[in-house]
Amino acid sequence: MKRIAVLVMLLVPTFALAGDKVRPIAVEDLFRFKRVADPQISPDGKWVVYVVGDVDLDKNKTTASLWLVSTDKGQAPKQLTSSPKSDRHPRWSPDSKSILFESARMGSNQLWIIDIDGGEPRQLTNLATGASLGTWSRDGKRIAFMSAVLPEYSEKPFKESNALTKKRMDEIDKSPIKARVFTRLFFRHWDEYVEDKRLHLFVLGYANGKASDPKDITPGDRDAYPTSSTFSIGDDFTFSPDGRFVYFTAVPEKNEAWSTDYDVCRVPVTGGTTKWETVTKDNRAADSSPQFSPDGKWFVYRAQKRAGFEADRWDLMLLPADALNEKDQKKRPKARSITAEFEGSAEDFVWMADNERIYFGADDRAKHWYFVTNIKDANPTPRVTFISHHANHALSVSRDGQRLAFTRAAMHHPSEVHVAVDRNTEWDVFNVSKANEKILAGLDMPRPEYVNVTGAGGHPMQMWILKPPGFDAKKKWPLAFMVHGGPQGAWEDGWSFRWNPQVWAAQGYVVALPNPRGSTGFGQQYVDEISGDWGGKCYDDLMAGLDHLEKQPWIDKERMGAAGASFGGYMMNWFAVKTPKFKTLITHCGVWNFDSMYSTTEELWFDDGEPGGPPWGKNRNSYEKHSPHKFAANLGKFKTPMLIIHNDLDFRVPVSEGIQLFTTLQRQGIESRFVNFPDEGHWVLRPRNSEFWHREVFTWLKKHVPPGPK
Repeated sequence: MKRIAVLVMLLVPTFALAGDKVRPIAVEDLFRFKRVADPQISPDGKWVVYVVGDVDLDKNKTTASLWLVSTDKGQAPKQLTSSPKSDRHPRWSPDSKSILFESARMGSNQLWIIDIDGGEPRQLTNLATGASLGTWSRDGKRIAFMSAVLPEYSEKPFKESNALTKKRMDEIDKSPIKARVFTRLFFRHWDEYVEDKRLHLFVLGYANGKASDPKDITPGDRDAYPTSSTFSIGDDFTFSPDGRFVYFTAVPEKNEAWSTDYDVCRVPVTGGTTKWETVTKDNRAADSSPQFSPDGKWFVYRAQKRAGFEADRWDLMLLPADALNEKDQKKRPKARSITAEFEGSAEDFVWMADNERIYFGADDRAKHWYFVTNIKDANPTPRVTFISHHANHALSVSRDGQRLAFTRAAMHHPSEVHVAVDRNTEWDVFNVSKANEKILAGLDMPRPEYVNVTGAGGHPMQMWILKPPGFDAKKKWPLAFMVHGGPQGAWEDGWSFRWNPQVWAAQGYVVALPNPRGSTGFGQQYVDEISGDWGGKCYDDLMAGLDHLEKQPWIDKERMGAAGASFGGYMMNWFAVKTPKFKTLITHCGVWNFDSMYSTTEELWFDDGEPGGPPWGKNRNSYEKHSPHKFAANLGKFKTPMLIIHNDLDFRVPVSEGIQLFTTLQRQGIESRFVNFPDEGHWVLRPRNSEFWHREVFTWLKKHVPPGPK
């Protein structure tokens, strides 16, 4: 209790009125919120199952359980599973009577099943390498799932392969030698060492509540599931309607660390070959996320057009399902785009029951909405649906198409599960999870303002402005200017448990959240104009946003700080060598040196697409022009104090970037502080680490940019 009391005193602003019924949000509240995700509506439309995460700050862990709620309005949710570990990824059986999920409740992550009428969960798999992402065939007789296996055993019968794998893993675990040996790139990814494991798909039979031994249907030395979330929307494999094949997103067969040539492939459920049939052979850019229409007559997947460029827009591509069985690929009709007239990028999508309409999610002008396209239209023009408020994700639909489930979040509340019921003339939308209503009722959560300013080249730049609780326009307030990551990302009217604008505003700051060049949701050209030009038009956009804020009578120009992570961290480093406007800069896992970044990161296609190729390539000028370390002498000119946060397990932007910056600042005598988490990657995810992160950030910010009005 003493620890919590100290934190509340530290992280709740002193200008809040003591008699108020509501108060500003505190960092501690981030760990009180329920973390709601992955709603799945039952095929019969009667139920929604979803995941609820609970944070135990004292035990420094987050556990997840499954909850169940009726799709009828006004019904109370009930907890379906409970485990000291976590239960996640629920998927309904076709008869709506049971739920497949994954859990580590018995040690390793395995597939389990539970009947909704009651009873204990039953374990279905017991793989030495674990099992995840279970999905059903349409007749409910088979289940496919993913496991990271040792490929040298993958062609052997399951029992033999599993035994050999377990023996090998036990030997490695017990050996005093912890050396790793690599012979190719992509030996590590994000925050873990991949080594020589491969993501394979397995299929098992299911009948009368029992599962058969699983079979590796994608044996060999290749990944049958996206190793990068860039090319994934979560459910990246599916059974064919007749249950004979599994269609999936395959990683490039060669040069996987720098190629984006992901393909949709298929194999028979009986497996047996390392040569997979490629459905999207003609496209050298990425293809992913196959799905069939409810009647089985149509096949849709996502595709990009530009090879090697991860931030290209995604189209939804359509083929007649019977064309997939045409053995001569030259005779197979070409897939056509059903989102060609849409300027955004299609993300997750679902077929509607009429077999004609597809709902898909997309960023659009700093929000995340669902759009609809009709495959029967000669030139489909996607239009916005009723799911068009704030940030919406994880849409699922009942078999008859009359009920939908999805999450909705906003800058003033975390995700909650919403259900939409077709009332003929309109959709009735309501919150069914209501997991955080009680906490939210006690908090003062201001709504953000949406503004446009004139950016580089006269192009408008959108920006959110979030004012603190108790804001008085007659007084002067300090500014927290925040730059998002990506760079192909956006500040949306959504919620984050990592960089939460409400928590920053509650400290006593006006928070600015600009969406400069490179931000998604404002057209592909706007996205493209960051590549090869990180310190150019994007920087000019940001300075235009800052200029707009400086002109506001309620901004104190002598109290302005900036913060950002990943690309946002890069931009803090760029600010440090380009402008004296900020009293302090907070840089989290940002790029400092383009040359060393290229040679130490893992997803090389990113650097090939952003600076524009390797350091020895034709676009060397981008390295010289936009790498902050080239202008390190300016650090001594501006002398801006900097807080650097960089973590040992960050393989995306390796920790050497932060070390180089800290060394350079210290050598020039500039006030700086380096916070390093040895057990974190690109993000800070462990609860106590997150708590410490916030304490460090806000203590530093308050030192150099005192909060509250003057």
